[in-house]
Amino acid sequence: MAETISAPAGPVVEGKGPTRTPRPSRPNYRDIHRYPLPVKIHNFPSVIPHNPLSLISVALSYLSCLISPPPPQEVYTAYFDKATSSIHVTDERAIKALWQMGFFGKGNLSRSEPSWLEREKKRRGFLGGNTSEEATRKRRTERRELKLERARVEKLMIEERLKAEAAARESGSAAPDLDVSTDGQPPSAVMIEKFSVKKAMDAKYHREQEERQKKREQERLQNGGTAPATDQSEVNGKTVRFSSTVQQKESPLLPENDAEDEDDDDIVLENEEHLQLSNEEAFFLVYTLGALQVLDRDTNTVIPTSSLFPLLCHHSYFPPRITSDEVQPDDPFLISYAVYHHFRSLGWVIRSGVKFGTDYLLYNRGPVFSHAEFAVIVVPSYEHPYWSETQERRDHVAQKQDRSWWWLHCVNRVQAQVRKSLVIVYVQIPPPLSSLDDIGGVLGQYRVREFLLRRWLPNRSRD
Repeated sequence: MAETISAPAGPVVEGKGPTRTPRPSRPNYRDIHRYPLPVKIHNFPSVIPHNPLSLISVALSYLSCLISPPPPQEVYTAYFDKATSSIHVTDERAIKALWQMGFFGKGNLSRSEPSWLEREKKRRGFLGGNTSEEATRKRRTERRELKLERARVEKLMIEERLKAEAAARESGSAAPDLDVSTDGQPPSAVMIEKFSVKKAMDAKYHREQEERQKKREQERLQNGGTAPATDQSEVNGKTVRFSSTVQQKESPLLPENDAEDEDDDDIVLENEEHLQLSNEEAFFLVYTLGALQVLDRDTNTVIPTSSLFPLLCHHSYFPPRITSDEVQPDDPFLISYAVYHHFRSLGWVIRSGVKFGTDYLLYNRGPVFSHAEFAVIVVPSYEHPYWSETQERRDHVAQKQDRSWWWLHCVNRVQAQVRKSLVIVYVQIPPPLSSLDDIGGVLGQYRVREFLLRRWLPNRSRD
């Protein structure tokens, strides 16, 4: 999550650029996300064989748990919607807990973290500061301004070059050498390299001030030499222009504005956002951690784990398959959950990678701490002899593994541009499953093999 930068609200002095306020302090993410999973862990002191006092401390800890047992594991509630084949969490307390402890789910009205209520309060003026979406929008605006400023500098350099060449042709002398600077680079490249986002914004501000000054001069000439009335004042011989926020505070409010403010204060915003869990995330919380129970939205009854497993398998297709159909061993949910369970068990924070054209993204600690280091592509592998016994099975395997080198090159190029390493995960598919009653036995038949792929750049690999 990017840092937020508040906009300047103080006075702006003409000709000196916008004043910059200090950045607000970031939230303490180490404390907010101190628990990697939504489970309660009770630590016991370690046993040291050559230290008998350690045995006493372990016994005291065990007795304290027997006398005053810790509170039971909290189980959160989610709803399964058969119409959309998705799982939703509507309780605000559960949403906060699942996001802060493991980064599970996604806000249905947000990019990632459920922050719709904060954004709405900020839009209505109830809160200060910026949200992650606003910080991202501001950062993209600054990058766009930087690119426009670079393009303007390039255009100026080209115009200067053309003028110099035209003057040289008219005088009959040789054209001045403006293509190479002191360090052997074109001057345009040197100037563009020195530009930063701050300089681009300052340059744009000064251009706007010049245009505003020219406009005031034209208005003064049109008014017969008298200065037009403006919202500026003289402070110590300098022209000071206050921001719109300060001007609004200084100006008297009308009665109808007071009534509107009173109405806004009486408004109580309801959080219209819920947390949407993927099928793999929901089943991991239900089966592996026991921290979630899924209810049927139609009947409002708890779906047991033995029924939830085949239900998610049938809803991994669109449209969903009939419940009476047998679950195939290469079911999309079985393959994706095997990979999800594998990386979650290793301590990775795994998120959807659809925006980068992959199946998953792997974070070392979470999205708020750093970008994803790896992008995962899941490929089924039919190495068991069962899949090569008949021609029909061989055709089925060829259809499931139908991918081209052009596809792989495009995916790898995208990951190289966003500075991520592409990991191809091969999931070995077992023969057809006899029963889904033993979920652990079913998942134990799948094998996961990882393969790291890097893009080879010829110009960087020369001797």
